[in-house]
Amino acid sequence: MTQPSELVATFLAHTGGRLEASAEADALEGLLRRVWEDARAQWPEVELPAERFIRHLAERLPEAGSDGQIGPRLEQLSLPELYLACACVQGIAEATVAFDRHYLSRLPGLLGYLRQPAAIIDEVCQLTRVKLLVHTPEGAPRLNDYTGQGSLLSWVRITAVRIALRVCGLDKPAPDEGVVEVLESLPAPGDVELDLIRRRHHAEFRQAVREAFAALSMDERHLLRLHVVDQLSTVELGALFRVNQSTVSRWLKSVRQTVFNETRRRLQARLGLSARDFQSFLGALDSQLELGISLIFGEEDAQARK
Repeated sequence: MTQPSELVATFLAHTGGRLEASAEADALEGLLRRVWEDARAQWPEVELPAERFIRHLAERLPEAGSDGQIGPRLEQLSLPELYLACACVQGIAEATVAFDRHYLSRLPGLLGYLRQPAAIIDEVCQLTRVKLLVHTPEGAPRLNDYTGQGSLLSWVRITAVRIALRVCGLDKPAPDEGVVEVLESLPAPGDVELDLIRRRHHAEFRQAVREAFAALSMDERHLLRLHVVDQLSTVELGALFRVNQSTVSRWLKSVRQTVFNETRRRLQARLGLSARDFQSFLGALDSQLELGISLIFGEEDAQARK
């Protein structure tokens, strides 16, 4: 076996023991070189040395799957965005400019649904920029915590929303309020016939959820976005809306039930399943609603970014 190259040695040294040297060192060298070149091609003005990026990547390598292959683990990551985040943390000026232009500049529009005064939104955007990009005596910029799993824009938005809660003084839950579980997903049934029905009518299900969701009021959509997309807890939502946690839980339960009922009504009119099959299908429907809602929000965000 040949001695690993410097790039491979750097990668192996910073995976935290999640990867060991193997006879595939040459193949790994080619893979890492391509990963760096492809990521760099997305930001041609940002010059980040390969070794720095590969070290950053290795420290955020996802845990191995059943086959332990590196390629599928890297495919889980948004590598160009991880490259930009790494370059920003390294203090490369061109990376900061690109981050401002492609991400931070979009925050005012993305935070509009919080319904805060323009001055508050501006302050939140400024604080978010500082938190994400500025080194402090306590450590690296928060952007260093981005692992490449998921959209960088969504990650930045969630950070900004949590800053908004603090700016507005809404991040302190009332005492003695327990955590109330809402929007619980039921386990998917193991019935083979039901699984076949669900897969066969996947398109109808997605369309029914979309139509049911469109029938919600703007306030109801706003609440679901904060909970499902921005991952705010019922405690945080209660503080944001200045109501107690149990009220937020009732709101969420009501909205979820509305989507469920509307989806059920639309499916029943379309599918023409037998009464028994349709009732079985409904048993699996509840476990799919939150995923469907998340996908709809993701599609809306993608459209907004175009």
